[in-house]
Amino acid sequence: MLNSSTKTEILKLDFFSYLKALFNLMKPRVMSLVIFTCVVGLLIAPVKINFLDAIFSLIAVALGSGAAGALNMWYEADLDSLMTRTCLRPIPTGKVTRNQALVFGILSSIVSVIALYFFSNLVAATTLAVTILFYVFVYTIWLKRKTPQNIVIGGAAGALPPVIGWAIATGGIALEPIILFLIIFIWTPSHFWALSLYKFEDYKKANIPMLPITSGIKTTKLNIFVYSLILYPIALAPYLLNYSGMIYLLLSIFLSSYYVFTSYKLLKEKNSIKEKKLATKLFGYSILYLFMIFTSILIDKAILSFIIF
Repeated sequence: MLNSSTKTEILKLDFFSYLKALFNLMKPRVMSLVIFTCVVGLLIAPVKINFLDAIFSLIAVALGSGAAGALNMWYEADLDSLMTRTCLRPIPTGKVTRNQALVFGILSSIVSVIALYFFSNLVAATTLAVTILFYVFVYTIWLKRKTPQNIVIGGAAGALPPVIGWAIATGGIALEPIILFLIIFIWTPSHFWALSLYKFEDYKKANIPMLPITSGIKTTKLNIFVYSLILYPIALAPYLLNYSGMIYLLLSIFLSSYYVFTSYKLLKEKNSIKEKKLATKLFGYSILYLFMIFTSILIDKAILSFIIF
């Protein structure tokens, strides 16, 4: 992967700086979203578990997410060194070697799955293992450099945390966490395509076949809009299937309507400068959107539980 033109000088770091580099190798921002959606799946489950078991299970999931991130950075070190968005990651800057990232990722993966099995159950541990393997082998190694549909298929890995959270509590999988899976799964393409619109030159330089590069800006904007429309009824599904109440319905309608509206504005925009600004805005809002949708589910569940109590 790394050739002579992309090799970097390995830095000598003190212990705490090295630990910080390993932590950054785990993609902490992605990890925080994984933990949050996993917590939602855990808290809405009809079965409550021991507090310490829940905490240690979530730590195991966080470690598994970080392991997948580390293995992703190991494999994509050559691409990361070419892109302004990723060139300051631990491997391109020489804070961590590729071999260190590989060993760290493999060991963390094994420890996380074993720990989750120990503190929860086989279903949760197996789902975590599938998530890590899917993200590394299917998305990172197989799809990302080969097809513009990489993020559509590969997004399944990022959509599994609420299913893991539910499985931690119940030892099984049900329709409710699958709906949460679908919300993230359908949200993911528009989120990343918005990123690829305003980071177009980065992806082009790294020769990653993201949709704007293979099919053009106009097609990408159309796909973003279509996916925002598909996301709308899926986001309402928790209410339509009687898993959530009126509070969630109202919040999800507002949040999803603005998502569609912003996607439509991006679709119709023809000025390239305004287009990039709108894509940046949509990318930022998409993160807020997912956070608020899942927060709305928690708020709705908490209020319903209080009323029933």
